[in-house]
Amino acid sequence: QVQLVESGGGLVQAGGSLRLSCAASGRTFSSYAMAWYRQAPGKEREFVTSIDSSGGVIVYSDSVKGRFTISRDNVKNTVYLQMSSLQPEDTAVYYCAAGARGGSRTYTYTYWGQGTQVTVSS
Repeated sequence: QVQLVESGGGLVQAGGSLRLSCAASGRTFSSYAMAWYRQAPGKEREFVTSIDSSGGVIVYSDSVKGRFTISRDNVKNTVYLQMSSLQPEDTAVYYCAAGARGGSRTYTYTYWGQGTQVTVSS
């Protein structure tokens, strides 16, 4: 069982930056691939980025490539999402997820956090 708790969301102006954190419980964090998803009001949950258990394989959606950076610290049991050049269309609830395999398919992730709100003002 893995419990995930996101933090770091908030209100930021367009062009600004935020760093999200996702702290995981349990001793098996290092064996899980991790991902960030987001869901805007009235829209489906959208894949943002994933990182494999070792941090060697990273995937980004086209919408965030070059602006967002995922990283993980297997000692601190935490995955991060550094977001730069934020735009109003990045406004959403951001969720972290853990699963046996990484990638963009939602069904590969077993555990989900409760989400953290990111709002980008124009």
